[in-house]
Amino acid sequence: MLSAFRSALATPDLRRKILFTLGIIVVYRVGALLPSPGVSYPNVQKCLADVDEGGVYGLLNLFSGGALLQLSVFALGIMPYITASIIIQLLTVVIPRFEQLKKEGQAGQGKLTQYTRYLTIALAVLQATGIVAMADRGQLFGGCQDDIIPDSNVFKLAVVVITMTAGTALIMWFGELITERGIGNGMSLLMFVNIAARIPGEGAAIFSGNGAMVFTVVCVFGLLIIASVVFIEQGQRRIPVQYAKRMIGRRMYGGTSTYLPLKVNQAGVIPVIFASSLLYLPDLISRLVGTGTSGWQRFISDHIVNQSSPIHIAIYFALIIFFTYFYITITFNVNERADEMRKFGGFIPGIRPGRPTSEYLSFVLGRITLPGSLYLGIIAVLPNFFLELTGQGQNQNFPFGGTAVLIMVGVGLDTVKQIESQLMQRNYEGFLK
Repeated sequence: MLSAFRSALATPDLRRKILFTLGIIVVYRVGALLPSPGVSYPNVQKCLADVDEGGVYGLLNLFSGGALLQLSVFALGIMPYITASIIIQLLTVVIPRFEQLKKEGQAGQGKLTQYTRYLTIALAVLQATGIVAMADRGQLFGGCQDDIIPDSNVFKLAVVVITMTAGTALIMWFGELITERGIGNGMSLLMFVNIAARIPGEGAAIFSGNGAMVFTVVCVFGLLIIASVVFIEQGQRRIPVQYAKRMIGRRMYGGTSTYLPLKVNQAGVIPVIFASSLLYLPDLISRLVGTGTSGWQRFISDHIVNQSSPIHIAIYFALIIFFTYFYITITFNVNERADEMRKFGGFIPGIRPGRPTSEYLSFVLGRITLPGSLYLGIIAVLPNFFLELTGQGQNQNFPFGGTAVLIMVGVGLDTVKQIESQLMQRNYEGFLK
């Protein structure tokens, strides 16, 4: 692998792409640490010492690399873009116009990308407004009473909202630049960097709070989790597909054998994001209503939001399984796949084309979705069991579980494959011999 990296850096155009990607990442991390105008940075640091990151903005703070709770220029991170992309992807099934654009190839995809950008800006404005309003009312950091925005007139608050929204637009541009001129998928790489930036701090917190022995056990446990995730993420059910020979003009085409790959984790990390977002809606409603101590607010705080609560773990696990089936049903249309295979003369050996093929694909997909959903649920709730076993409370984080490890492993594998493919084009051995 080291020789492959050496070969990649020795190739001028590939080295240029890698250095360009690293440069964008450095600029992005600088912006994530730069406070927004009008925000009191010392007061933010005081409040961060006692903040509960298991609350409503815990997931968003993870995707922003800790920039959200610091109210920096890039505080929103790429979460608005992720949400907009998921919404547009789901709307392609509901809105016929979007479905038609998806089938038009590159031109239609360009239109959908433009709609995603517009929706990202709209979501960024809404999200920035909510964050600034909660910071101004003293609800973003729980019981912290320090003035986060000392001069809280309408103009100053609007400047902070505009700054965060502009930061989101700049992040979108960074991601597209990496995709076009760098290595890998830009948005995924920025998400990878945000999550990786939090690991040293979380590891240091575990080491200082629990000692070297617990820190070593956590590291070994984390390596086992990462190896397991890599193994399962690479798992596929390959359905053989045979294409019949066809005469087009004077030439014979077809007659080839291939396969249709169905991943064990066909839904990726989307169900975990859906479940996390939905699970924190009650906390958001409770905070917007006020800081009262009514029975339902205490129940939400003690059982729904508390990550070490058995009720939270059970609901979280069930939501992940539900959204896995829901997302795969929407995004993988077995009838369309069967029609495409029949249109090009393809068939599954032993299965008749048309409806029998779609029923067979639905049967196989249902069988591999169950272990895939259980795998996602187990990986996602690992940090919750860690909190329960160690008794550290919600402020302690486990850096090798849940959404973080799923995203890091997926993005890492995809980036390595892209570098390897470019090396193979230049007749190098690549990472895999």
